[in-house]
Amino acid sequence: MDIILLQRIEKLGTIGDVVSVKDGYARNYLLPQKKALRANDSNRKVFEANRERLEKENAERRTEAEKQGEKVDGTEIVLIRASSNTGQLYGSVNVRDIVAGLADKGHEIDKKQVIMGNPIKSIGMHDVRIDLHPEVSVTIKANVARSDDEAELQSQGVDVMAQMFEEEQKAQEGEGFTEAVDPNLEPGEIPADMLEEGAAREEDSES
Repeated sequence: MDIILLQRIEKLGTIGDVVSVKDGYARNYLLPQKKALRANDSNRKVFEANRERLEKENAERRTEAEKQGEKVDGTEIVLIRASSNTGQLYGSVNVRDIVAGLADKGHEIDKKQVIMGNPIKSIGMHDVRIDLHPEVSVTIKANVARSDDEAELQSQGVDVMAQMFEEEQKAQEGEGFTEAVDPNLEPGEIPADMLEEGAAREEDSES
């Protein structure tokens, strides 16, 4: 279906462009959301008659979004969640959690503006895109941690999960400590210190 875009659509075009899209995409999303018009003669005339007004309104909305973006961009929200020892969450962080976290920081964002491919399912620092306008996007940080102390470390750039893994590795190496063996010994040869210890024990038993 050929349509006239009423705003910028990622990977399609900008306001006034005539593009061809799949019928389902147009009927189920673009047309109902008033993001486009069918590209017939009647709608072309209507659009051209209103182009100047539409472009002016779009520019005003973009300016407002840019002002909001200056405040929102780079915002870090802390989300405390329970997880396994490997950092996998018992549950997930979704769009509603991001909206609520930003609201706590004083930023009112619509859930439709939060762009997440999939829910967050692990501890760590995660980038989340916020589309404030078709032409204005910013990125915020979702600091997902198991405690406020852990969140503070992550905020400082510490990879908490990597640090925990290293500590566990060191602990395991300590538990599995083995006595060093002289590499110069021949196969089957007993170290001299072990022979001396054995002789001493025999003398003690005889006495």
